[in-house]
Amino acid sequence: MRSAEQTPKGTAVTEPSRKKKVVRVESTPKAEAPASSPRAAKAEPGTTGGAGNGVTWAPTAEAKSQATRLRIFAWVAWLAAIALEAWAIFGVLRQDPVKMWLLILLIVVIGALAVSGSMLWKKANRLDPASREDPIRFFVQNQLGAIITVIAFLPLIILIFLNKDMSGKQKALAGGLGIVVLLVAGFLGTSINPPSVEQYSAESNTIQQLTGEDLVFWTKSGTVFHVCADVPDVNKESQDGTIYSGTVADAHAANKDRLTKRWESEAVKYCGYTQEQVDAVVAGGETAPADEGTTPEESPSEAPAE
Repeated sequence: MRSAEQTPKGTAVTEPSRKKKVVRVESTPKAEAPASSPRAAKAEPGTTGGAGNGVTWAPTAEAKSQATRLRIFAWVAWLAAIALEAWAIFGVLRQDPVKMWLLILLIVVIGALAVSGSMLWKKANRLDPASREDPIRFFVQNQLGAIITVIAFLPLIILIFLNKDMSGKQKALAGGLGIVVLLVAGFLGTSINPPSVEQYSAESNTIQQLTGEDLVFWTKSGTVFHVCADVPDVNKESQDGTIYSGTVADAHAANKDRLTKRWESEAVKYCGYTQEQVDAVVAGGETAPADEGTTPEESPSEAPAE
């Protein structure tokens, strides 16, 4: 254990010795929203730039560019899937007899293309999420993978069962496979808890009000990010022996879902902040989700690792 040190906040804290190295992820400055932009004109509730000025989170120019490329690749995969569906409908199903091996192969390939497009689209949404202020756009942008999957499969499945040149066994095999692939690809294309501008703004607000800067910590295998590098979850043994640090946007770009729900207890127990400081952040406005399912006395290390 290292001796107690004085933190920037003026709170004494005893820091654990870290065996893992901390690596800062390179990031670019935040993109400035144009003055005429709705994001610049109206700040999201509870968001702040660390100095008390209300601002809305915006992706960096690099993140926005990467998201655009990913969305282009996703559309290429989806259009290829729909093109193969058209071939199966207007080519394969019109043959007599129907080439079952080719039909089955097309169903599998269409499913793979649909899933690939959905994964790329989800990655893009992490880099450049939609705002909940526009519910229709928010829904379409986040569930587009599932929508495209239905378009790529449902007409084909219906026409398989209506085909007069296929036997009952052939329809059951091809149609059943199509339904299974549709369900799997549709599930993978659905965003259960999609990211949003409001979520990123609230998380950035929480971190900046508490620490004075937009800096969080995570591990390669984890699904969430944390307030500081001394929390037990990021110091557990890992294959690369590395703790990564960066902005909230960097963490989401690294496929981290959210700020840990245990951020309040972690900040007090391991990061050198007082309960009064944490309470002031919570009372200051909209913040990232607080503890759910854990009590103040429960050690994060005793809860399931995130």
